[in-house]
Amino acid sequence: MVRVAFINPFSEEGRQMVRELGNIKSLYEENAHLINLVNRSRSQDISDEGSIPHNHIDMALKRLEWYMKKKNDPSFDYRKYAYLLDPEITKFDVIAFYLLSQAIGVKFGPNSRESRAMVESQGKLMESRLGELFKSEKRVLVAQILNSLLMDEVKWTFFEDLLSSKKIKLPDLIIDQGNIILNKEDFMESFSSKIKHRDPDKMYNLLVGDHIKELIMTKMIMQKTENYISTVYEKSRREVEPNPLLLELAEEISKILSETTMSYGYGGSYGGEVKASPLNPKAFPPCVKTVLEGIKSGGRNDAIILFLTPFLSYARLYPDVFRRNVTMKVSDVDPQLKVVENEILPLVYGAAERCSPPLFEDQPQEKVNINAKMGFGMHTQIELKHEGETTWYTPMSCEKVKLHLPSLCKPDETCKKIGNPLSYYIRKLREIKGDEDGSED
Repeated sequence: MVRVAFINPFSEEGRQMVRELGNIKSLYEENAHLINLVNRSRSQDISDEGSIPHNHIDMALKRLEWYMKKKNDPSFDYRKYAYLLDPEITKFDVIAFYLLSQAIGVKFGPNSRESRAMVESQGKLMESRLGELFKSEKRVLVAQILNSLLMDEVKWTFFEDLLSSKKIKLPDLIIDQGNIILNKEDFMESFSSKIKHRDPDKMYNLLVGDHIKELIMTKMIMQKTENYISTVYEKSRREVEPNPLLLELAEEISKILSETTMSYGYGGSYGGEVKASPLNPKAFPPCVKTVLEGIKSGGRNDAIILFLTPFLSYARLYPDVFRRNVTMKVSDVDPQLKVVENEILPLVYGAAERCSPPLFEDQPQEKVNINAKMGFGMHTQIELKHEGETTWYTPMSCEKVKLHLPSLCKPDETCKKIGNPLSYYIRKLREIKGDEDGSED
């Protein structure tokens, strides 16, 4: 039987594993037992020595590396990380979980990209591990974990954190008189007499069944992970000096996220690789150049906020968004928001100032809307703690520009070949690069 801690590191079993760890200095020492477990794992590729963790710290970093590559690398090879799905690795995995959470909490806090990656990776790892189990074994394990996480009667308000953080949605839940219905007996008692022309058993399996129980369990542990990182962060603010080992691990965590994002997160595009780089005004489409010069007639608000802000932010930070189709946040590619502050906002504000009349002169509140369009909520300042409160808007398509801001649309020959101003920018960048490479020959 798979141990509970393999899925839920917050279990009493998991916490006991941490208490038994002993000397923290041993975390960097080569661990023959760990290496042996990895080499014996079913489907594990042992041909690449670099993919095998040799100690607890390696294990922690590989745990996060697995998620980042699985999410972003089109050629991801699961065999290099097969040991992460092996229950035999449980004790090392639990230690790795707490090392990662504590390092992220101490160095970066709960509103960081590192925290988001940790929480999301925990969720994906649980899903992958559950997917490896026999149905009967999985059902017993999920029930056991849920019993430890939930009370006999659960009011929907119990999931306030999950609902507010959007980890779970209210329509996902079956509710009767304020109580969440998970057990089949409760479902039958509440709804069997109300279900007409349908088999109540089948309706239970369709609406609740194993799926909803697994979803709730997974999201609850993800929320507990986020809360734990927040607790570590608050505690570290009161301490004089964090553990150097955790600070060192935190730097390695940040490096993994940055390197993976640079390699896969927004690189590559049809016709040539396009990575995030300083904006090149020579490649801007006519509509963008028009807005940068300042809108002299109506539509200045939409032109600056709905059109220019998304275009500049994606063109600078994540130009390959439409091809990769991977949702990201600004801090995933600009962790300290330096590019936003020093490159993107000055261009947006400059265009707003050149409007007639200047946009912020009579509508200073529009700065809040600019922040919101980059995903930082309705606040006067862009801060990491607010990221995710709103969506990072993607650039308007050419059709939407024609419909909502027709005065901007003055197409040239390149415009006829594309459907979005961002695609225009990428195409022009490739042409410019080709011209420069040709001139060097």
